[in-house]
Amino acid sequence: MKIMQSVDSPTNSPQTMTLEQLSAVPHLTTALSGPLQKIEAHLLEHQPRIESWLRTQWLENPAPFYASVDLRNSGYKLAPVDTNLFPAGFNNLNGAFRPLCIHAVTAAREKFCPEACRVLLIPENHTRNLFYLESLAALRDILQKAGFEARIGSLIPDLKEPLRVDLPSGNQVALEPVIRRGNRLELDHYSPCVVLLNNDMTSGRPPLLEGIEQPVVPPMELGWNNRRKSAHFTHYQDVAREFSGLVDIDPWWIDPLFRNCGEIDFMNREGEDCLARNANILLDAINLKHHEYGIDQTPFVVVKGDSGTYGMNVMMVQSADELRQLNRKQRTKMAVSKEGQKVTRVIIQEGVPTFETWGPGENAAEPVVYMIDHFVVGGFYRVHTGRGPRESLNAPGMQFEPLAFADSCVTPDPQRDPDAEPNRFYAYGVIARLALVAASRELAELT
Repeated sequence: MKIMQSVDSPTNSPQTMTLEQLSAVPHLTTALSGPLQKIEAHLLEHQPRIESWLRTQWLENPAPFYASVDLRNSGYKLAPVDTNLFPAGFNNLNGAFRPLCIHAVTAAREKFCPEACRVLLIPENHTRNLFYLESLAALRDILQKAGFEARIGSLIPDLKEPLRVDLPSGNQVALEPVIRRGNRLELDHYSPCVVLLNNDMTSGRPPLLEGIEQPVVPPMELGWNNRRKSAHFTHYQDVAREFSGLVDIDPWWIDPLFRNCGEIDFMNREGEDCLARNANILLDAINLKHHEYGIDQTPFVVVKGDSGTYGMNVMMVQSADELRQLNRKQRTKMAVSKEGQKVTRVIIQEGVPTFETWGPGENAAEPVVYMIDHFVVGGFYRVHTGRGPRESLNAPGMQFEPLAFADSCVTPDPQRDPDAEPNRFYAYGVIARLALVAASRELAELT
Protein backbone atom coordinates (compact mmCIF):
# COMPACT_ATOMS: atom_id res chain seq x y z
CA MET A 1 0.00 0.00 0.00
CA LYS A 2 1.25 3.50 -0.83
CA ILE A 3 0.34 6.86 0.62
CA MET A 4 0.65 10.20 -1.14
CA GLN A 5 2.26 12.91 0.94
CA SER A 6 2.63 16.62 0.22
CA VAL A 7 6.29 17.57 -0.02
CA ASP A 8 7.92 20.86 1.04
CA SER A 9 9.43 21.73 -2.31
CA PRO A 10 9.39 24.79 -4.56
CA THR A 11 6.92 23.01 -6.81
CA ASN A 12 4.94 21.37 -3.97
CA SER A 13 4.71 18.26 -6.12
CA PRO A 14 3.52 15.08 -4.39
CA GLN A 15 5.94 12.29 -3.66
CA THR A 16 5.06 8.66 -3.12
CA MET A 17 5.99 7.04 0.20
CA THR A 18 5.57 3.43 1.17
CA LEU A 19 4.32 2.44 4.61
CA GLU A 20 7.77 1.03 5.26
CA GLN A 21 9.30 4.45 4.62
CA LEU A 22 6.77 6.12 6.87
CA SER A 23 7.55 3.68 9.65
CA ALA A 24 11.21 4.67 9.41
CA VAL A 25 10.33 8.06 10.89
CA PRO A 26 11.28 7.81 14.57
CA HIS A 27 8.71 7.78 17.34
CA LEU A 28 9.68 9.71 20.47
CA THR A 29 9.85 7.57 23.58
CA THR A 30 9.35 10.42 26.05
CA ALA A 31 6.03 12.17 26.69
CA LEU A 32 5.85 15.93 26.55
CA SER A 33 5.15 18.02 29.63
CA GLY A 34 5.19 21.67 30.59
CA PRO A 35 5.74 24.72 28.39
CA LEU A 36 6.90 22.86 25.27
CA GLN A 37 3.33 21.77 24.58
CA LYS A 38 2.37 25.43 24.75
CA ILE A 39 5.13 26.30 22.28
CA GLU A 40 3.95 23.68 19.82
CA ALA A 41 0.32 24.67 20.26
CA HIS A 42 1.30 28.26 19.43
CA LEU A 43 3.23 27.15 16.36
CA LEU A 44 0.28 25.16 15.09
CA GLU A 45 -2.22 27.89 15.87
CA HIS A 46 -0.15 30.56 14.13
CA GLN A 47 1.16 28.51 11.19
CA PRO A 48 -0.13 30.87 8.44
CA ARG A 49 1.31 33.87 10.25
CA ILE A 50 4.62 32.07 10.83
CA GLU A 51 5.01 31.05 7.19
CA SER A 52 4.08 34.55 6.00
CA TRP A 53 6.59 36.13 8.38
CA LEU A 54 9.33 33.77 7.23
CA ARG A 55 8.65 34.67 3.59
CA THR A 56 9.20 38.36 4.42
CA GLN A 57 12.51 37.47 6.07
CA TRP A 58 13.82 35.77 2.91
CA LEU A 59 12.83 38.82 0.86
CA GLU A 60 14.80 41.10 3.19
CA ASN A 61 17.86 38.83 3.48
CA PRO A 62 18.18 35.78 1.19
CA ALA A 63 19.15 32.56 2.92
CA PRO A 64 22.65 31.07 2.59
CA PHE A 65 22.95 28.30 0.00
CA TYR A 66 22.72 25.56 2.62
CA ALA A 67 22.89 25.00 6.36
CA SER A 68 22.45 22.42 9.07
CA VAL A 69 21.15 23.26 12.55
CA ASP A 70 21.70 21.22 15.72
CA LEU A 71 18.65 21.38 17.98
CA ARG A 72 18.15 20.39 21.60
CA ASN A 73 14.73 19.54 22.98
CA SER A 74 14.55 19.42 26.78
CA GLY A 75 10.78 19.12 27.11
CA TYR A 76 10.60 22.66 28.46
CA LYS A 77 12.76 24.29 25.81
CA LEU A 78 13.42 23.72 22.09
CA ALA A 79 16.40 25.68 20.80
CA PRO A 80 19.25 25.64 18.28
CA VAL A 81 22.70 25.14 19.75
CA ASP A 82 24.82 25.30 16.58
CA THR A 83 24.43 26.37 12.95
CA ASN A 84 26.82 25.13 10.27
CA LEU A 85 26.90 26.95 6.93
CA PHE A 86 29.20 24.40 5.21
CA PRO A 87 27.38 21.21 6.22
CA ALA A 88 28.48 17.65 5.66
CA GLY A 89 26.29 14.64 6.38
CA PHE A 90 24.12 14.72 3.25
CA ASN A 91 24.53 10.95 3.06
CA ASN A 92 22.67 10.64 6.37
CA LEU A 93 19.45 12.19 5.04
CA ASN A 94 16.47 10.03 4.21
CA GLY A 95 16.96 9.00 0.59
CA ALA A 96 13.20 8.94 0.00
CA PHE A 97 13.19 12.72 0.14
CA ARG A 98 16.08 13.42 -2.20
CA PRO A 99 13.59 15.29 -4.46
CA LEU A 100 13.32 17.97 -1.77
CA CYS A 101 17.05 18.66 -2.10
CA ILE A 102 16.89 18.66 -5.89
CA HIS A 103 13.99 21.12 -6.04
CA ALA A 104 15.63 23.38 -3.46
CA VAL A 105 18.91 23.49 -5.41
CA THR A 106 16.96 24.33 -8.56
CA ALA A 107 15.30 27.25 -6.76
CA ALA A 108 18.58 28.46 -5.25
CA ARG A 109 20.41 28.67 -8.59
CA GLU A 110 18.35 31.74 -9.52
CA LYS A 111 20.15 33.71 -6.81
CA PHE A 112 23.79 32.93 -7.43
CA CYS A 113 23.97 32.20 -11.15
CA PRO A 114 20.74 31.67 -13.14
CA GLU A 115 22.58 30.45 -16.19
CA ALA A 116 24.93 28.14 -14.27
CA CYS A 117 25.26 24.66 -15.67
CA ARG A 118 28.69 23.54 -14.42
CA VAL A 119 29.52 23.49 -10.70
CA LEU A 120 32.94 22.99 -9.15
CA LEU A 121 32.56 21.58 -5.65
CA ILE A 122 35.46 22.49 -3.31
CA PRO A 123 35.58 20.17 -0.28
CA GLU A 124 37.64 19.81 2.88
CA ASN A 125 41.06 18.27 2.37
CA HIS A 126 39.95 14.89 3.74
CA THR A 127 40.97 11.77 1.84
CA ARG A 128 40.62 9.09 4.53
CA ASN A 129 37.36 10.19 6.13
CA LEU A 130 34.99 7.96 4.19
CA PHE A 131 31.94 9.35 5.98
CA TYR A 132 32.76 12.82 4.69
CA LEU A 133 33.45 11.50 1.20
CA GLU A 134 30.05 9.76 1.24
CA SER A 135 28.50 13.15 1.99
CA LEU A 136 30.39 14.69 -0.92
CA ALA A 137 29.12 11.96 -3.23
CA ALA A 138 25.55 12.58 -2.06
CA LEU A 139 25.90 16.35 -2.55
CA ARG A 140 27.39 15.85 -6.03
CA ASP A 141 24.50 13.55 -6.96
CA ILE A 142 21.96 16.14 -5.75
CA LEU A 143 23.60 18.79 -7.94
CA GLN A 144 23.67 16.50 -10.96
CA LYS A 145 20.03 15.55 -10.56
CA ALA A 146 19.16 19.25 -10.29
CA GLY A 147 20.53 19.67 -13.83
CA PHE A 148 24.13 20.70 -13.14
CA GLU A 149 27.29 19.13 -14.37
CA ALA A 150 29.17 18.78 -11.08
CA ARG A 151 32.75 17.77 -10.39
CA ILE A 152 34.88 17.83 -7.25
CA GLY A 153 38.06 19.89 -7.21
CA SER A 154 40.54 19.35 -4.39
CA LEU A 155 42.86 21.96 -2.82
CA ILE A 156 45.26 19.31 -1.52
CA PRO A 157 48.67 20.89 -2.31
CA ASP A 158 50.47 17.80 -3.61
CA LEU A 159 47.59 16.39 -5.65
CA LYS A 160 48.79 16.11 -9.26
CA GLU A 161 46.19 13.81 -10.80
CA PRO A 162 42.63 12.72 -10.00
CA LEU A 163 42.30 10.63 -6.84
CA ARG A 164 39.46 8.13 -7.12
CA VAL A 165 38.06 6.68 -3.91
CA ASP A 166 35.64 3.75 -3.79
CA LEU A 167 33.13 4.15 -0.98
CA PRO A 168 31.41 1.56 1.23
CA SER A 169 28.03 2.54 -0.28
CA GLY A 170 29.24 1.42 -3.71
CA ASN A 171 29.55 5.02 -4.82
CA GLN A 172 32.80 6.65 -5.94
CA VAL A 173 34.28 10.13 -5.77
CA ALA A 174 37.04 11.60 -7.92
CA LEU A 175 39.04 14.40 -6.29
CA GLU A 176 40.65 16.40 -9.10
CA PRO A 177 43.47 18.95 -8.77
CA VAL A 178 42.27 22.53 -9.18
CA ILE A 179 44.00 24.72 -11.77
CA ARG A 180 44.08 28.53 -11.58
CA ARG A 181 44.07 30.14 -15.03
CA GLY A 182 44.03 33.90 -14.77
CA ASN A 183 40.96 34.81 -12.72
CA ARG A 184 39.25 31.46 -13.15
CA LEU A 185 39.33 28.13 -11.37
CA GLU A 186 39.28 25.11 -13.65
CA LEU A 187 39.88 21.41 -13.79
CA ASP A 188 41.50 19.59 -16.67
CA HIS A 189 39.13 20.16 -19.64
CA TYR A 190 36.46 21.63 -17.34
CA SER A 191 35.61 25.30 -16.84
CA PRO A 192 32.89 25.75 -14.19
CA CYS A 193 30.31 28.53 -14.01
CA VAL A 194 30.16 28.60 -10.20
CA VAL A 195 32.27 27.41 -7.26
CA LEU A 196 30.37 25.71 -4.43
CA LEU A 197 32.30 25.61 -1.15
CA ASN A 198 31.97 22.71 1.23
CA ASN A 199 35.08 23.78 3.11
CA ASP A 200 34.57 25.74 6.34
CA MET A 201 37.98 27.46 6.00
CA THR A 202 38.96 26.91 9.63
CA SER A 203 42.60 27.52 8.72
CA GLY A 204 41.89 30.53 6.49
CA ARG A 205 40.70 31.54 3.06
CA PRO A 206 42.26 29.42 0.30
CA PRO A 207 44.55 31.78 -1.68
CA LEU A 208 43.62 29.95 -4.90
CA LEU A 209 40.04 31.24 -4.54
CA GLU A 210 40.94 34.90 -4.01
CA GLY A 211 39.88 37.28 -6.78
CA ILE A 212 38.32 34.71 -9.11
CA GLU A 213 35.58 35.86 -11.46
CA GLN A 214 33.25 32.93 -10.86
CA PRO A 215 30.68 33.28 -8.07
CA VAL A 216 31.78 31.54 -4.85
CA VAL A 217 28.86 30.07 -2.91
CA PRO A 218 28.61 30.41 0.06
CA PRO A 219 30.95 33.43 0.16
CA MET A 220 34.27 32.93 1.89
CA GLU A 221 33.34 35.56 4.49
CA LEU A 222 31.17 32.90 6.14
CA GLY A 223 34.15 30.65 6.89
CA TRP A 224 35.10 29.89 10.49
CA ASN A 225 38.24 31.96 10.07
CA ASN A 226 35.93 34.99 10.04
CA ARG A 227 32.58 33.93 11.47
CA ARG A 228 31.78 33.73 15.20
CA LYS A 229 29.14 31.67 16.98
CA SER A 230 28.57 34.52 19.41
CA ALA A 231 27.72 36.81 16.47
CA HIS A 232 25.32 34.21 15.09
CA PHE A 233 23.52 33.82 18.40
CA THR A 234 23.34 37.59 18.82
CA HIS A 235 21.40 37.66 15.55
CA TYR A 236 19.39 34.64 16.65
CA GLN A 237 18.49 36.39 19.90
CA ASP A 238 16.99 39.26 17.89
CA VAL A 239 15.16 36.81 15.61
CA ALA A 240 13.78 34.88 18.60
CA ARG A 241 12.48 38.06 20.20
CA GLU A 242 10.76 39.18 17.00
CA PHE A 243 9.28 35.74 16.42
CA SER A 244 8.16 35.36 20.03
CA GLY A 245 6.26 38.64 19.77
CA LEU A 246 4.58 37.25 16.66
CA VAL A 247 3.30 34.12 18.42
CA ASP A 248 3.18 35.45 21.99
CA ILE A 249 5.64 33.20 23.81
CA ASP A 250 8.59 33.75 26.11
CA PRO A 251 11.71 33.99 23.88
CA TRP A 252 13.59 31.88 26.40
CA TRP A 253 11.62 28.80 25.34
CA ILE A 254 13.38 28.87 21.96
CA ASP A 255 16.59 30.83 22.67
CA PRO A 256 19.68 29.52 24.51
CA LEU A 257 21.12 32.23 26.77
CA PHE A 258 24.82 32.91 26.19
CA ARG A 259 27.75 35.12 27.06
CA ASN A 260 31.32 35.43 25.82
CA CYS A 261 34.67 36.86 26.89
CA GLY A 262 37.63 38.41 25.15
CA GLU A 263 40.89 36.59 24.52
CA ILE A 264 41.35 33.20 26.20
CA ASP A 265 44.53 31.15 26.59
CA PHE A 266 43.71 27.85 28.25
CA MET A 267 47.27 26.59 28.51
CA ASN A 268 48.55 29.75 30.20
CA ARG A 269 45.32 30.23 32.20
CA GLU A 270 44.75 33.68 30.77
CA GLY A 271 41.16 34.94 30.74
CA GLU A 272 40.13 32.39 33.36
CA ASP A 273 38.51 34.96 35.69
CA CYS A 274 36.44 36.43 32.87
CA LEU A 275 35.33 32.94 31.87
CA ALA A 276 34.34 31.99 35.43
CA ARG A 277 32.58 35.30 36.09
CA ASN A 278 30.46 35.05 32.94
CA ALA A 279 29.65 31.41 33.62
CA ASN A 280 28.34 32.40 37.05
CA ILE A 281 26.21 35.20 35.60
CA LEU A 282 24.75 32.79 33.05
CA LEU A 283 24.07 30.07 35.62
CA ASP A 284 22.25 32.62 37.80
CA ALA A 285 20.13 33.72 34.84
CA ILE A 286 19.21 30.11 34.01
CA ASN A 287 18.34 29.50 37.67
CA LEU A 288 15.90 32.41 37.59
CA LYS A 289 14.16 30.94 34.54
CA HIS A 290 14.02 27.50 36.13
CA HIS A 291 12.46 29.03 39.24
CA GLU A 292 9.95 30.98 37.10
CA TYR A 293 8.72 27.82 35.37
CA GLY A 294 9.16 25.36 38.23
CA ILE A 295 11.87 23.36 36.49
CA ASP A 296 13.58 21.00 38.90
CA GLN A 297 16.92 20.58 37.14
CA THR A 298 20.44 21.71 37.93
CA PRO A 299 21.50 24.37 35.39
CA PHE A 300 24.67 23.85 33.41
CA VAL A 301 26.53 25.76 30.72
CA VAL A 302 28.43 24.67 27.65
CA VAL A 303 31.81 26.23 27.00
CA LYS A 304 32.96 25.81 23.40
CA GLY A 305 35.14 27.47 20.81
CA ASP A 306 33.56 30.57 19.30
CA SER A 307 34.20 29.09 15.86
CA GLY A 308 34.60 25.65 14.36
CA THR A 309 32.79 22.36 13.98
CA TYR A 310 33.20 18.62 14.54
CA GLY A 311 32.19 18.86 18.21
CA MET A 312 35.70 19.84 19.26
CA ASN A 313 36.54 22.18 22.17
CA VAL A 314 33.35 21.51 24.10
CA MET A 315 32.87 21.09 27.85
CA MET A 316 29.86 21.13 30.18
CA VAL A 317 30.16 22.73 33.62
CA GLN A 318 27.75 23.32 36.51
CA SER A 319 29.81 25.85 38.44
CA ALA A 320 32.50 28.44 37.84
CA ASP A 321 34.81 26.50 40.16
CA GLU A 322 35.02 23.72 37.57
CA LEU A 323 36.54 26.21 35.13
CA ARG A 324 39.17 27.24 37.67
CA GLN A 325 40.11 23.62 38.36
CA LEU A 326 40.68 22.29 34.85
CA ASN A 327 43.48 19.75 34.65
CA ARG A 328 46.10 19.79 31.92
CA LYS A 329 44.26 17.22 29.79
CA GLN A 330 41.08 19.34 29.87
CA ARG A 331 43.00 22.50 29.03
CA THR A 332 44.76 20.81 26.14
CA LYS A 333 41.42 19.60 24.78
CA MET A 334 40.01 23.13 24.88
CA ALA A 335 43.15 24.87 23.58
CA VAL A 336 43.36 23.47 20.03
CA SER A 337 40.62 23.04 17.43
CA LYS A 338 40.33 21.49 13.98
CA GLU A 339 43.51 21.50 11.90
CA GLY A 340 45.56 22.51 14.96
CA GLN A 341 44.12 26.02 15.16
CA LYS A 342 44.57 27.68 18.55
CA VAL A 343 41.36 28.50 20.42
CA THR A 344 41.48 32.13 21.54
CA ARG A 345 37.75 32.83 22.01
CA VAL A 346 34.90 30.82 23.44
CA ILE A 347 31.14 31.15 23.79
CA ILE A 348 29.46 30.22 27.08
CA GLN A 349 26.02 28.89 26.22
CA GLU A 350 23.08 27.72 28.28
CA GLY A 351 23.09 23.95 28.48
CA VAL A 352 19.92 22.42 27.06
CA PRO A 353 19.56 18.77 28.05
CA THR A 354 17.89 16.48 25.55
CA PHE A 355 14.89 14.48 26.70
CA GLU A 356 14.67 12.62 23.41
CA THR A 357 15.83 9.04 23.12
CA TRP A 358 16.19 6.49 20.36
CA GLY A 359 15.78 2.74 20.19
CA PRO A 360 15.22 0.02 22.78
CA GLY A 361 18.25 1.25 24.71
CA GLU A 362 16.66 4.71 25.00
CA ASN A 363 19.95 6.31 24.00
CA ALA A 364 20.23 10.10 24.11
CA ALA A 365 19.34 11.71 20.77
CA GLU A 366 19.13 15.18 19.26
CA PRO A 367 17.66 16.34 15.94
CA VAL A 368 19.78 17.94 13.21
CA VAL A 369 17.82 19.75 10.50
CA TYR A 370 19.14 20.38 6.96
CA MET A 371 18.13 23.22 4.68
CA ILE A 372 18.99 24.19 1.13
CA ASP A 373 18.12 27.78 0.38
CA HIS A 374 15.15 28.42 2.74
CA PHE A 375 13.62 24.96 2.31
CA VAL A 376 13.80 22.24 4.94
CA VAL A 377 15.03 19.17 3.07
CA GLY A 378 15.44 16.62 5.86
CA GLY A 379 17.54 15.76 8.84
CA PHE A 380 18.50 13.04 11.24
CA TYR A 381 18.72 12.17 14.89
CA ARG A 382 22.27 12.21 16.21
CA VAL A 383 22.36 9.31 18.67
CA HIS A 384 25.10 8.32 21.11
CA THR A 385 25.03 5.09 23.08
CA GLY A 386 27.80 6.19 25.44
CA ARG A 387 26.66 9.69 26.39
CA GLY A 388 23.87 11.14 28.45
CA PRO A 389 21.25 13.85 27.97
CA ARG A 390 23.48 16.60 29.41
CA GLU A 391 26.53 15.79 27.27
CA SER A 392 27.58 16.65 23.73
CA LEU A 393 26.45 13.92 21.35
CA ASN A 394 28.67 15.20 18.53
CA ALA A 395 31.54 12.91 19.45
CA PRO A 396 33.21 9.70 18.26
CA GLY A 397 30.78 6.82 18.59
CA MET A 398 27.73 8.78 17.45
CA GLN A 399 25.33 7.32 14.90
CA PHE A 400 22.65 8.84 12.68
CA GLU A 401 19.01 7.90 12.26
CA PRO A 402 17.36 9.68 9.29
CA LEU A 403 14.31 11.88 9.74
CA ALA A 404 11.66 12.54 7.11
CA PHE A 405 10.19 16.02 7.18
CA ALA A 406 7.74 15.89 4.29
CA ASP A 407 4.53 15.46 6.28
CA SER A 408 5.84 17.42 9.22
CA CYS A 409 7.03 20.71 7.81
CA VAL A 410 4.13 21.44 5.52
CA THR A 411 1.06 19.74 6.87
CA PRO A 412 0.97 19.88 10.69
CA ASP A 413 -2.41 18.96 12.09
CA PRO A 414 -3.75 21.38 14.73
CA GLN A 415 -6.43 18.82 15.67
CA ARG A 416 -3.87 16.27 16.76
CA ASP A 417 -1.97 16.14 20.03
CA PRO A 418 1.10 18.43 20.07
CA ASP A 419 3.24 15.34 20.59
CA ALA A 420 1.96 13.80 17.35
CA GLU A 421 4.77 13.06 14.91
CA PRO A 422 3.95 15.66 12.21
CA ASN A 423 3.51 18.43 14.76
CA ARG A 424 6.76 17.66 16.52
CA PHE A 425 8.68 17.74 13.27
CA TYR A 426 6.96 20.95 12.19
CA ALA A 427 8.31 22.54 15.35
CA TYR A 428 11.82 21.36 14.42
CA GLY A 429 11.47 22.91 10.98
CA VAL A 430 10.28 26.24 12.38
CA ILE A 431 13.09 26.60 14.94
CA ALA A 432 15.72 25.53 12.40
CA ARG A 433 14.45 28.16 9.97
CA LEU A 434 14.69 30.81 12.69
CA ALA A 435 18.38 29.93 12.97
CA LEU A 436 18.58 30.23 9.18
CA VAL A 437 17.06 33.72 9.37
CA ALA A 438 19.83 34.63 11.82
CA ALA A 439 22.39 33.20 9.39
CA SER A 440 20.89 35.24 6.54
CA ARG A 441 21.42 38.38 8.63
CA GLU A 442 24.99 37.29 9.29
CA LEU A 443 25.46 36.87 5.55
CA ALA A 444 24.16 40.39 4.88
CA GLU A 445 26.42 41.82 7.58
CA LEU A 446 29.60 40.02 6.54
CA THR A 447 29.37 40.45 2.76
